[in-house]
Amino acid sequence: MGSGCNACNARHGPQRCVRLVRNRQTPQIHANTTTFGWEDTVATRFSTIEDCRAIEAQGPYAEKDVPRTVYHALSRCADRFPSRNAVSFQLLSDPRSKAETLTWTALHGQVTQAANLFRSLGVGDGDVVAFLLPNANETVVTLLGGMTAGIVNPINPLLDVEQIAGILNETQAKVLVTLKPFPKTDVAQKAAEAVAFAPSVKTVLEVDLLHYLSPPKSWIVPLVRPKVTARHHARVLDFTSELARQPADRLGFAESADDRVAAHFHTGGTTGTPKVAQHRMSGMIYNGWLGQELIFDETDVLICPLPLFHVFACYPIMMSVLQSGSHVVFPTPAGYRGDGVFDNFWKLIERWGVTFLITVPTALSALMQRPVNGDVSSLKTAISGSAPLPLELYRRFEEKTGVQISEGYGLTEVTCLVSCNPMEGMKKVGSVGIPLPYTDVRILHCTEDGAIDRECGTDEVGEICVANPGVIEGSTYTEEGKNLGLYADRVYLRTGDLGRIDSDGYLWITGRKKDLIIRGGHNIDPAEIEEALMGHDAVAFVGAIGQPDARAGELPCAYVELVAGAKVTPAELLDFCSTRIHERAAIPKHIEVMGELPKTAVGKVFKPALRKLAITRVYDAALAEAGLAARVAEVVDDKKLGLTAVLERTGEADEDAPGKVLGAFTRPWRWSQG
Repeated sequence: MGSGCNACNARHGPQRCVRLVRNRQTPQIHANTTTFGWEDTVATRFSTIEDCRAIEAQGPYAEKDVPRTVYHALSRCADRFPSRNAVSFQLLSDPRSKAETLTWTALHGQVTQAANLFRSLGVGDGDVVAFLLPNANETVVTLLGGMTAGIVNPINPLLDVEQIAGILNETQAKVLVTLKPFPKTDVAQKAAEAVAFAPSVKTVLEVDLLHYLSPPKSWIVPLVRPKVTARHHARVLDFTSELARQPADRLGFAESADDRVAAHFHTGGTTGTPKVAQHRMSGMIYNGWLGQELIFDETDVLICPLPLFHVFACYPIMMSVLQSGSHVVFPTPAGYRGDGVFDNFWKLIERWGVTFLITVPTALSALMQRPVNGDVSSLKTAISGSAPLPLELYRRFEEKTGVQISEGYGLTEVTCLVSCNPMEGMKKVGSVGIPLPYTDVRILHCTEDGAIDRECGTDEVGEICVANPGVIEGSTYTEEGKNLGLYADRVYLRTGDLGRIDSDGYLWITGRKKDLIIRGGHNIDPAEIEEALMGHDAVAFVGAIGQPDARAGELPCAYVELVAGAKVTPAELLDFCSTRIHERAAIPKHIEVMGELPKTAVGKVFKPALRKLAITRVYDAALAEAGLAARVAEVVDDKKLGLTAVLERTGEADEDAPGKVLGAFTRPWRWSQG
């Protein structure tokens, strides 16, 4: 550990204090307990809304000397920092395990080969290269090479086969890059099944992770490698072998200078086919310009245990690294979900000399359950996104590490970045910071078709609407019908998030329009419930939702996951949060402790699954109280009706009887067809 810093009480010495050395700041603790920051003694690049305006006053973004394409950005970086480390990956989480690092020269060469390979397989500017991969160096190469040759389409490997096939068909992918069968993963199996239902895919390229292992593990894998029978029409080739056939010193085609669509990203969803958003080169470059201009330089090392099928890892991280020359480390194929990652995390930071930690609140909470058992003196800050950051979690993290967290906000639909708490200025914990330069955020009340009723004033809650270089006006989604009503005044993308802007220009998210709990016509923000429960030492994660109620429409309820080894009853949690929730109507009517809350691949608490649990519990109780021989078999997401309870008989039950009971609730029901 470091000797200790008088300026910030961190574990590093004063010579490494980002607050004194890099920013020349003196500490200031604000009276407002939800705000932490540092009062600058000299001007910083981006610490207030005025700094943002000063950057914009330098001239229009369109006139800045930024790369035209992703490959142009990569070439610039390789020219400037040829021998510096670009990307590192380790298959196992042990900080002493084998790792592979690519310099900027090596990465440039492999991306060039990949782009040439995809072109040789018939991919043009308007054609799609999909990948179904966990994190690895090959994933980075595929991402950047796919953008250069055509349109890249990252797909979440955790989706089911039907959804994967649906995305491949929606994007009409020609090439799919995926894993060669490997122990402890079913990615290859899913890919083989999905391609059978995706006739547009003509070629499957397989990535073998074996070379990341050392003996004796590397000897064992070929003996236990699962066998996958491909029952599809596509030819299957080895990614590494095919890459080696291509020139690494030049593109074999003329890259288009047009600001074209270069990526398709799907936007979540657990039933049916997720929506597919389009991203142009200009939006990707804009994200990287922000990172290089405001945060990172070539001396920085970022650890990013987030998946490369998600915009957070691809744009604010990879595009920033690509333009700043920083070094990014991806630990294990599954990132935070990898075996032993949380237990080894602080030692991984020590191994790589990490300066920036890229994270999400659920991962931070898990890290806080473990001792800081490595030298983290290299850390400058942590950057958190994906979900709101509870104040209590912020405090725990700074107390343990001496490092502050900057919370940001972005969306797939705007090619990610919208706002961020400044690295070098006042951080308002709970806010998502200041809208970034050349990003115009308005808080509006709109009609369904996007006409503006009115713009909200300071601290007035409305819908967050965004215009910036990452917004594709009029055609965000590949499916034209999904763009109807998506824009305010035809320019501002309607995010669907509710929020406000305070007098200092900081953006606060108050909830999703669909996440609001509506109790008898009264709107309740679930964030207030979650914040109150997260203040309990035994609580790791919280998901607050509205459960069906025959009288009020919805009542607030909360599902809770505890810190490992902790014990607390729902009654104790109710007593604890009741005194911390300002609004009596928001006090939960039901609290349930679960072994683990359902989460998305990037660590968000997955509320649709909690809503299904709540509907099942409430409807089953109502059916039992009425003495009906029926129960909820499942809750499905009906395309027309939304969440719908599917009933099954447990005895003799009249066909119409449940309607007399469940008709008092707003959520529909139907009998099972089985």
